[in-house]
Amino acid sequence: MNTTLTQLAEVLEQRKNQTADTSYVASLYAKGLDTILKKLGEEATETVIAAKNLDKDQLIYEMADLWFHCMVLLANESLHPNDVLHELERRFGLSGLDEKASRTQ
Repeated sequence: MNTTLTQLAEVLEQRKNQTADTSYVASLYAKGLDTILKKLGEEATETVIAAKNLDKDQLIYEMADLWFHCMVLLANESLHPNDVLHELERRFGLSGLDEKASRTQ
């Protein structure tokens, strides 16, 4: 796995042990799942707007925020980025149409 994602996952895990007044991530954890999901939705919307505006620099910036908050959600749910990467690896070489069809059965 990418070392940046690994390092970030480690930091996010460490933030679980910090108080909300010392860490933004710890404050998200303290506020709970609904707050994390709201933030994730905000970042997804900002990413869509940046893409729609054809602003590549802003798209990269917003995508970084989106990925970050996705990783906060994973950590909150005691999951690791590797869990997602394993799922992507499982899908590699599988037709997207076939994969989607397998979900509806």
